[in-house]
Amino acid sequence: MIKIVFLPPVMKYFKKLKDKQLKKLFQNKVDEILADPLIGEEKKGDLRGIRCCDIYYNRVNYELAYTLEYVVDEVTGELTTVIVIIAGTRENFYDELKHYWL
Repeated sequence: MIKIVFLPPVMKYFKKLKDKQLKKLFQNKVDEILADPLIGEEKKGDLRGIRCCDIYYNRVNYELAYTLEYVVDEVTGELTTVIVIIAGTRENFYDELKHYWL
């Protein structure tokens, strides 16, 4: 079973979004991640362990960053938790991610 956790920066970003179509695209991407947690591109260097997915909408590139945490459940075996860290436009995205995560 896969659980999902949204950190405060991503919740704040989703709350500010007014465009319903863009919200739906983010929700679809989260659903895809829950179906296959390894779909995001794994980052290298100081962001190792973080995966990012691209979302293109209205000629703007948006990003969604998440990480995986594996916990062994005594009853069911392995349990995966997807932690969604941050979402936003590509502009300054990685600087904000590093500021928040590192």
